[in-house]
Amino acid sequence: MAQARSIVTGASLALALICASWAVYESKHGTTGGNAAQSGFRATGGGAANDAIPVLTAAAEQRQIDVGIEAIGNANANESVNVTSKISNLVTAIHFNDGQPVTAGMVLVELDRATAEADLAAAMAAFAESQSQFNRSRELFNTQALSKSQYEQLEATMKSNQARVDAARARLADTYIRAPFSGRVGLRRISLGTLINPGTVITTLDDTSSIKVDFAVPELNVGELRAGQSVVTRSSAFPGRSFNGRVLSVDSRVDPASRAVTVRAVVPNRDGALKPGMFLTVELSKERRPALMVPEQALVPEQARQFIYVVSGNAVRKREVRLGRREPGYVEITQGLTNGDHVVVEGTLKLRDGSPVREIGLPTATAVAESPPPS
Repeated sequence: MAQARSIVTGASLALALICASWAVYESKHGTTGGNAAQSGFRATGGGAANDAIPVLTAAAEQRQIDVGIEAIGNANANESVNVTSKISNLVTAIHFNDGQPVTAGMVLVELDRATAEADLAAAMAAFAESQSQFNRSRELFNTQALSKSQYEQLEATMKSNQARVDAARARLADTYIRAPFSGRVGLRRISLGTLINPGTVITTLDDTSSIKVDFAVPELNVGELRAGQSVVTRSSAFPGRSFNGRVLSVDSRVDPASRAVTVRAVVPNRDGALKPGMFLTVELSKERRPALMVPEQALVPEQARQFIYVVSGNAVRKREVRLGRREPGYVEITQGLTNGDHVVVEGTLKLRDGSPVREIGLPTATAVAESPPPS
């Protein structure tokens, strides 16, 4: 037992000596390393240089951009109507076929007119009798054999009967349903003998000699819109074909929900290729103009405002900017920058207004997209 205790005691002493020796060794070498590091820190000129944040920058530059507007539009007929009847009556004749072109005033449907003709005949007979009595009373009135009140009563009766004749003729005309304008009818939805009521759709009528295209334009581009601008429309139904037209009008109001204004263009459609209801892509008068452009990565959005970090000496300044048009990867700056300003495009998350920075290269905005990010 005593021998075992001696062994344990000896092992403990040996372990303590080893730990003490190791602590002395670490103390000596650690101090040397620290002094070396401190010496290296002084050699670099202090901590100011090491505090600078490396950032990738690009120069704001003038570029030629397209100012055309692209949108999705909906095709509508120049004129469109559901052909209906004003009265309840039986269909006695149909004078059109499905899809037939018709001219303005052409009779499309005839309704039973027996009652209307009888009413007209009765009204005309009453008018003829009252007119004859009025003519005779005129001679009696001139000889003072008839009082003025009696004469005026006969005149009023004649005019009332004349109005009844006009009303009877209008009811008879309602038995002929005519095309209100020239165009092409749709599918026939009635048959001979159908009892139709006011509002019953007989067929549709569309004037597609030209197509109205309605499309939405963002509020930002309202100042670029004007009546008469040329537009080019395309449909996926006709690959490779374009339809040229012009802006007819611009809506007087901006939609408060979408912040867009509706524009209406008119496109000739002589061959009838375009149909009402089609979706069309619209390009509005493409032109080119110079614009101050920077990469989109430089934007720092804060709520509804946009900021950019601009390099000034060895630090950055945070500037609010106004945006214009966009192109893939780039955005136009209309206010807040000048040509040649260096803006931060990589490393904005680390920056604050006045932060010291170290620029990594000064590529132009055209070359930024091809530049690799800093490692």
